[in-house]
Amino acid sequence: MKKIAVVVGSRANYSSIKSVLLAIQKHTELKLQLVVCASALLDRYGSVVNLIEQDGFDPVARVYMLIEGESPVTMAKSTGLGLLELPTVFERLDPDMILTVGDRFETMATTLAAAYMNIPIAHTMGGEISGTIDESIRHAVTKFSHLHFPASNGAKERIIRLGECPESIHLVGCPRMDLVKEIVMHEKPDEILNDGLFSTGVGARFDLSQPFLLVSQHPVTTEYGQGEKQITETLQAVYDTELPVIFLWPNADAGSDDIARGMRKWRERRMDKNMHFFKNLSIDVYVTLMKHTACLVGNSSSGIREGAFLGTPVVNIGTRQQGRERGDNVIDALYKKKSIHKAIASQILHGRYKPDTLYGDGNTGTRIAQILSDAKIIIQKQITY
Repeated sequence: MKKIAVVVGSRANYSSIKSVLLAIQKHTELKLQLVVCASALLDRYGSVVNLIEQDGFDPVARVYMLIEGESPVTMAKSTGLGLLELPTVFERLDPDMILTVGDRFETMATTLAAAYMNIPIAHTMGGEISGTIDESIRHAVTKFSHLHFPASNGAKERIIRLGECPESIHLVGCPRMDLVKEIVMHEKPDEILNDGLFSTGVGARFDLSQPFLLVSQHPVTTEYGQGEKQITETLQAVYDTELPVIFLWPNADAGSDDIARGMRKWRERRMDKNMHFFKNLSIDVYVTLMKHTACLVGNSSSGIREGAFLGTPVVNIGTRQQGRERGDNVIDALYKKKSIHKAIASQILHGRYKPDTLYGDGNTGTRIAQILSDAKIIIQKQITY
């Protein structure tokens, strides 16, 4: 059996690769080796590893590599720590291929370790354009990878223009759409959108059968130090709508503490009477909330990816997703209260959009597993022009 090592370092990583994990696990010619690391192991980010185990996966290794501080310095050091620890894990597991996800710092550590150890690399979600340091990491990982699984046609064309062999590029869609499709098909909103949801997190309780907002806003590493001001503008804008708000905690990128500080100060001022804050939500809960929210607000790629598939009205704030392909469901806003509030009002007035399969049709996981099984890799890469 071909051994496929998959490294998961955050809640976003997990939702972006879960359907592939399931497909590898079910494939008769593949063996899954799941490595969990970074923020996915930490309570302050919701202990994603617990969700992973609840879903039936058994991690073969845990790598603690996240240095506290969430600054550019600690982000660089965390990458270095991952590069120190992951080779030991890979040497023990001896995988035939490593599958890595997207564009995060743990992705870079995974990629560099695999490349120096002559382990073939498969990469999902390459070729896309966005803001922040993710833009650079994503394209750098592409140049190290031997198999490419872009989510959209535009991403595929960019990978070709980066000099990658067209035969190594497989337009499969985004694995996250598989989960969305599955959840929507078997959705039981009455079991999720009830008062029991508020037994975790902190803040107010409210009736989710009535219009509510969902906010997911993360730091932008190239705008380090501005996170508190940025999240305060968002908090004020959603507060002024007078709608109930579900808020998600930011991810572990540099600047996370700035956003968290702004959220804590808001609560200390007792301005959260109509808000509830969560460290983490399971994927099925988050997708169900996305489907039923009046508007998703923030800068998460989920608004652009899952939001298009679901037809969710989205207000995308700032530069974090700058240049990323998006459907008609997205309105952009500046880091200004008035701009955000105006965009939210416009989206609520519009209501839901027609679903768009820009990022896939919900059948990506099985495609990737089969390609991994069939792939014959030459470890030495060469630019094609």
